[in-house]
Amino acid sequence: MNESTQSADDEPGAEPKPEPGSGMLRVFGRQLKRFRLRAGMERTEFGARLGYSASTIAAYEQGRRIPPPQFIDQADELLDAGGVLKEMKEEVARAQYPSFFRDAARLETEAVELHAYDTHVVKGLMQTEEYARAVFTMRRPLLSERTIEERVQARLARQQIFARQPLPTISFVIEESVLTRPLGGERVMRGQLEQLLLYGQRRNVEIQVMPNKRDEHAGLAGPFTLIETVEGRRIAYVEAYKDSRLYSERKSVRELEEQYGLLRAQALTPRESLALIEKLLGE
Repeated sequence: MNESTQSADDEPGAEPKPEPGSGMLRVFGRQLKRFRLRAGMERTEFGARLGYSASTIAAYEQGRRIPPPQFIDQADELLDAGGVLKEMKEEVARAQYPSFFRDAARLETEAVELHAYDTHVVKGLMQTEEYARAVFTMRRPLLSERTIEERVQARLARQQIFARQPLPTISFVIEESVLTRPLGGERVMRGQLEQLLLYGQRRNVEIQVMPNKRDEHAGLAGPFTLIETVEGRRIAYVEAYKDSRLYSERKSVRELEEQYGLLRAQALTPRESLALIEKLLGE
């Protein structure tokens, strides 16, 4: 993979507006319609049997909305599609992400190691549903309510990485300021801190906090994520407004690996970090 420029990062950025009927969603929609017609069902009947409105079925068939995985499974069985629709489930799921993040999301599912540094918000992989919704709601330009819900569900689905077998090695370095910024309100932030404690107690996860009062800091250039795949590929995902990039060139990746190593040395230890989070919860 060569270095590739993306249009935005995992947090900031404008809402992508895929053209109706384009790409994988269009392909899936055509196949869905073909199997529905072969089964002799009108949209109203088909939708009613699966618990969806006819207008929603039309949106799926026209590639205007992203069908959830459970719908695809149910539709494949009801229409006797022989697994054709199910085989497209993974690619359809990727359409939930902004176009600039889809390659990074795919690599994330292949990771045997993942290490991330964040500066403004809790990393998406560890966000609660309420915190994620607050983050997307605050985004400018404003996202539609439907897009917000799709993005929230896609973000939560990514968290399957924590339970995947064999367990990947995962670590995070988070700025202390992120933990004291009550996005979504005090209740939402409290729930987020509690979730960080739970994740930090997993055997394959280490969370470290970078204190505000540090006179040395190796990560002033901003957030990034390091990924190693099962094939041994090492890739870096660097987040910057409207210019996020995936790097595979060894020199660039090594530079970020060096930064991350220094960040971990400068941050609180995992045990000290969890103690700080517990202290914040008690305040």
